[in-house]
Amino acid sequence: MLRQRLLLGPVLILLIVLGSWLDDAIDRTALPAWAAELLQRPTWPPGTIVFMVVSLLAVGGGLELSRIYREKKIAVSRRVVITLALSGLSIIAFLPKSLDGTTAAAIMNSAVTLVLIGSLAFYSRHKQVEGMVTAAGGALFAFVYLGMMFGFLVLIRREESAWVVLWVLVSTKASDIGAYFVGRSIGRHKMIPWLSPGKTWEGFFGGVIASAGVAALGAWLLSRSGAAEIPPMAGVIFGIVFGVVGPVGDLVMSLVKRDAGIKDAGSSLPGFGGVLDVIDSVLLAAPAAYWLLRLV
Repeated sequence: MLRQRLLLGPVLILLIVLGSWLDDAIDRTALPAWAAELLQRPTWPPGTIVFMVVSLLAVGGGLELSRIYREKKIAVSRRVVITLALSGLSIIAFLPKSLDGTTAAAIMNSAVTLVLIGSLAFYSRHKQVEGMVTAAGGALFAFVYLGMMFGFLVLIRREESAWVVLWVLVSTKASDIGAYFVGRSIGRHKMIPWLSPGKTWEGFFGGVIASAGVAALGAWLLSRSGAAEIPPMAGVIFGIVFGVVGPVGDLVMSLVKRDAGIKDAGSSLPGFGGVLDVIDSVLLAAPAAYWLLRLV
């Protein structure tokens, strides 16, 4: 497993860096005349590549989540899971920036309400109520977890450069890497053995330190390059937060997998498991990053 991670990890990092560069560059690329007239802007919208990549990951995560639902005999089809995940993501991504806070909150609340009520109606359409509430809950989970929570990365990109999104991702995954190696080396005290037997307190604190260090370095690089103005000390605070909420996001997915009686959400990424196993920490770190960036 370690060998597979060491081989695949750098490839994934390279792809993320390349995607960030492309997303940043495309902002300055002129649109064809018909597209410019349609979108009422001369260049591509900010975050076009980020939205596409996040959408692909949401689809991959949706496929794995639907598999988990099948294991639990939750009657939410693959098509419904993916549709709801992309719907939640799209609502976040395409919400006009000109809206006031009250209207934006009302739209988001209405969307959640519509998914819940619509799911209850859909899964009771055959006049059978058994499993209806469970299915509606599964549908709402897909909408919020893979759609709205993941959408915070797109929100960050709408207000910051693509390099800030990269910084959030790398800082969060640094926690995973630090926790893995420190836990393997000196981990003795189990965190939550009934839920995630491999996690130790030593690994947890090693992950927090790694995340804080990488985030501080990244903040310094962002400031030097002019991509963002994040003081290194603020970067340390960001990193500590990522190092704490990232493992919590991992534990949330562990709860879901444990309930379904499976170890990994999938096998599409050798050494890492599936898409959900890779993005679980980011799904919780992204909302935290968005609100912290609003404070800087």
